[in-house]
Amino acid sequence: MPNTTKQKKIKRKPFRAKRAPKGERGGFQLLLIQSVDKLGKQGDVVEVKRGYAVNYLIPQGLATIATEHHKRMVEKHKAQLAELERDRLLKLQAIADQIKDLEVNIEANASDSGQLYGSVTAQNISAALKAKGYHVAPEQIVLEGPLKELGRYTIKARLGSDIETEFKVWVVPVVAAEL
Repeated sequence: MPNTTKQKKIKRKPFRAKRAPKGERGGFQLLLIQSVDKLGKQGDVVEVKRGYAVNYLIPQGLATIATEHHKRMVEKHKAQLAELERDRLLKLQAIADQIKDLEVNIEANASDSGQLYGSVTAQNISAALKAKGYHVAPEQIVLEGPLKELGRYTIKARLGSDIETEFKVWVVPVVAAEL
């Protein structure tokens, strides 16, 4: 005997996350949790297309929906970060002021004509500065190219985005130890 009773199908609405506020141009307004290249810095409210928001930014944890609560939290966090950044820049400026009068000697193997057998790189200069008590990363030292001759050089150090200083480096020949 065939079953003649019909069962009603229950229509369910698909699950939808909290709707993101629409921006001026019709895109989603998101609050960036982390800085995203070519989009914005951490804490910025940006407007992006729906697909970019739903398929990339939100699942990767790079952004969240821009609610008023989130905006207030970010403003508090930005104030703390601004204070920390101000302190960091003051310390970097103090280091830059100390380094600008500094002269560093770096010993290297050289021929009689003054040509080095190797070269002096940013890593060598960074190590020499660390030996004197100044922690400057090799990435912060700006060289036109490796130093390949004995002599005195003026080297730039870029400690921060707006903080640059110059110091002197002497490349001297290695002194042979007398027996």
